Amino acid sequence: MHSPYDYQKKAALTLDDGTIFEGLSVGSATEAEGEVIFITAMSGYQEVLTDPSYHGQIVVFTTAHVGNYGTNPRVDQAPPVQVAGAIFHELWEPPVDHWLSERSLPEYMRANGLAGLTGVDTRALTLHIREKGARNGWIGPMSDPGAARAKARAIAPMTGLDLALKVTCEKPYKLSAKPSQTVPSGPMPVAVLDFGIKKAILDNLRAQNLDLTVWPANTPHGTFMAEKPQGLFLANGPGDPAACGYAIESVRATLGKIPVFGICLGHQIMGLAAGGTTYKLPFGHHGLNHPVKDATTGRIWLTSQNHGFCVDPDSLPSNVAVTHVNLNDDTLEGLEWLDLPAFCVQFHPEASPGPHDADGLFKRFRIMLEDFYA
Repeated sequence: MHSPYDYQKKAALTLDDGTIFEGLSVGSATEAEGEVIFITAMSGYQEVLTDPSYHGQIVVFTTAHVGNYGTNPRVDQAPPVQVAGAIFHELWEPPVDHWLSERSLPEYMRANGLAGLTGVDTRALTLHIREKGARNGWIGPMSDPGAARAKARAIAPMTGLDLALKVTCEKPYKLSAKPSQTVPSGPMPVAVLDFGIKKAILDNLRAQNLDLTVWPANTPHGTFMAEKPQGLFLANGPGDPAACGYAIESVRATLGKIPVFGICLGHQIMGLAAGGTTYKLPFGHHGLNHPVKDATTGRIWLTSQNHGFCVDPDSLPSNVAVTHVNLNDDTLEGLEWLDLPAFCVQFHPEASPGPHDADGLFKRFRIMLEDFYA
């Protein structure tokens, strides 16, 4: 089946190694640049496009047909669109036969100023990234291949980039708890450091009857602790965790004083605060079906993931234990402190999109808070 929309303008993705992948331009912008990564998700494209963890990246969707159920603003995780660009094998244009759809994906891209390509051999592009590693790339017209290659080579590498400050909130704000019968005890105040937090994570925390104060990423320890939170949550986010020295310092000062829970970039920052180191993965983990093993119980979870950096388990002190391991490549996926109320995971237990195998970790955080203050 082919899209009825008549894409006319030829364009291409040019990688910094000189490789060119041709396609047709979609969206309102005609150019885009960033690190090119691939995602194996077969659904949830709108959540991906609005996830701040993808800030500065061009996302290649490996599933062959994208956009068939349209878009809905209620699905946005952190509007406006966060990705630098999007690449598809086949992008579907109206009509969309889905009862929740308010706008087609191409219309959504045009309304949000997002550049993209359709008609690309995404299988070949994905295999190239798997073999060569994540590359920087430039989306634009095919008129001057030499100039396109020069633009791709001039893009700053992801290593060393602090992108959390580009996506964090400008000032603190509060969100009230959502009491429920599953959490009979009263609300508890929690500070959230926003490195690029998703709406679904905030919803899951509030569902545990937690009153949230969301702080900008570079908020000092003393500032958020002055509000007397009973816990600290560290959000997901983009970029190199080692570049976030301000956050590492704040977390190091907080560990042991109140319970701490981190996800994704927050997990990496906790590992660095413990004295560990991080390194860049060849092409990262981006998808909804990554198998992770709980080292304590032996249980296998399917998880939603989006990260390009990883904590080195050999760099960690003896009071920090590995709790989860990625079964695809044996990389570290979770940590807990043996002598402090603190734990973190590399994957996304809130899903959105993805499986909900690990959503019980939000309840674990709530229980940790209650036990600490019992």
